[in-house]
Amino acid sequence: MTKVMTKQKFNRMQKLANEDGVIDALALDQRGSLVKMMKQAAADNGKPFSMKMVYDFKKLVSQVLSPISSAILLDAQMGFEGIEAKDPATGGLIMSYEQTGYDVDTPGRLPKLIQNQSAQIMVEEGADALKVLLYLNTNDTDDINRTKQAFSQRYGTEALAVDVPTFFEVVTYDDRYASDSIEFAKEKPQMVIEAMKEFTQDKYHIDVLKMEMPFNPKFVKEWNDDGEYAYTEEEVKGYLRELSAAATRPFIFLSAGVPTPVFQRQLKLAGSVGTKFSGVLSGRATWRDGINVYAKDGEAGLVDWLEHKGTQNVMDLKEILSANATPWYDMYGGKDEIEIIERPDIK
Repeated sequence: MTKVMTKQKFNRMQKLANEDGVIDALALDQRGSLVKMMKQAAADNGKPFSMKMVYDFKKLVSQVLSPISSAILLDAQMGFEGIEAKDPATGGLIMSYEQTGYDVDTPGRLPKLIQNQSAQIMVEEGADALKVLLYLNTNDTDDINRTKQAFSQRYGTEALAVDVPTFFEVVTYDDRYASDSIEFAKEKPQMVIEAMKEFTQDKYHIDVLKMEMPFNPKFVKEWNDDGEYAYTEEEVKGYLRELSAAATRPFIFLSAGVPTPVFQRQLKLAGSVGTKFSGVLSGRATWRDGINVYAKDGEAGLVDWLEHKGTQNVMDLKEILSANATPWYDMYGGKDEIEIIERPDIK
C-alpha cells in the first residue's frame, strides 16, 4: 500500500536523517536525570552545584556535536541555550513535548505535556519534529493503558494538524520489580514487542517509534560471566526479529544509558539478524562521561573531551549505522512508494 505524506512532512523527515536516510540523532532532552547526575559529579569533585552547569553542559554538547549529528533532541525548559547553540546549517531539531518525570503518588506513571507548549508553538520555535515519552506496563489495568492510548492519539493528531513529524518513545516498566532486575529482564522482551504492535498502528499517527532494545544486556548469557542470565544470545536474536516484524513504520533505538561499547554491540547484533531499524537517538551512551569532565575541568575540559572522545562516540555510531541501519523510507517500500501531496492551506 502506498504511503501518503505531505511534502512538508517528507522534507522534515529528510532533514532529520543523514544522506542515506538514516537517523543518527543525539538525545539531550534529559532533565531530572541530568540534574541528578550533575549534582553527583559536582559533589564528587568538591564543587558547588548550580543549574547554570546543566544549561552550559547542554549548550556545549549541542555546539560541538550537533554539526556531526543528523538531528538533536532538546527541551525548551533546560535546553534553551542548547537550542540556540545548535548548528543552524546541519541537522534537524527535535523538541520534547512531555513534562519530565511522573507523579509517584498516582498509579500508572501517567504522561503529561508541557503546559506552556503546543505543537504549533514548537514548530514556530524552530522544531522539525516533536517527541514524547510514554512509560508503559502492558500488565497495568485496562483503564490506565486506555488513558495512555488516548494520550498518544491526542499527541499524534495534534502534530498531524501542523504537519510536523512525531517521535514516540516507549519505556517499559513493572512496579513490582526494579528496572535492572532479572525478574523484569525476563518480562521486558514481550513488553517491548507488544508496545511496538500497539503504537505502530495508523490510528496513533506516529512517524518514528523510539524503542528500547527488547532485552537487558546485563542478562544475556554469552555477554556476562556471573552465571545469572535471562536469555541466550540466540533467544535475543529472535526477540529482535519479532520486534522488526511487528513494525509498520520507521523505528529507531534509544541507548537507555548503557555504556557506549554495550550499545554498539546491541546495534551490531540487531543488524546481523536483519532488524530494520532506521537509526538511533543516542543520549547518555554518547555524552555521559563528559559530565564528570565538566564538573572537574570546567568548560575548556568539556569542549576538549567533546572534540575528541564525544566526537569519536558519534563517528563510531555513524559507522555502525552505515553497515546495519535501514533508511526510514524503506519501511514504506522506498521513496517510490511514498505519494507526496501538497498540504491544504487551512486557516
